[in-house]
Amino acid sequence: MREGAGEPDAHRAATSGPYAVERGKIREFAAAVGTADAAHTDPVAARALGHPDILAPPTFLTVLTLRAEERLLRGLGVPADGAGTIHREQRFVHHRPVYAGDELLVTVRLKEASRRAGREAVVLESAFHAADGTPVSTVTSTLLLPDRRGNDDKS
Repeated sequence: MREGAGEPDAHRAATSGPYAVERGKIREFAAAVGTADAAHTDPVAARALGHPDILAPPTFLTVLTLRAEERLLRGLGVPADGAGTIHREQRFVHHRPVYAGDELLVTVRLKEASRRAGREAVVLESAFHAADGTPVSTVTSTLLLPDRRGNDDKS
């Protein structure tokens, strides 16, 4: 990204996927975040609650968001290995639950770019859709990117 790029280019977007949402990945994430709700691990319990399969915890899409954001940032010339990046905020707007068996597409776009404390700050919006185009979730991330001043001089 250009230094001082205050107004983002509306065409700075990347679409990724489809991502297959697997039961095993939902179970792993549920265990990692410490949820005890059987609807995240047991298909019978989930169906008893009216769900078609186990449902992902509300923050499950963080994993897919990270991959898609890294792809967009690399395309903009920003090292996307996470080193030096500060994750300032993440917001979720869910349009429907994420279930095992879903196939999701995500489009990430650069919503805003500014400078804070001498570093570039970006707001990225990740819109998740089911294969049929139905909106699933919108995840908005605010990142403070690594200070890249002087990096060209290092050997």
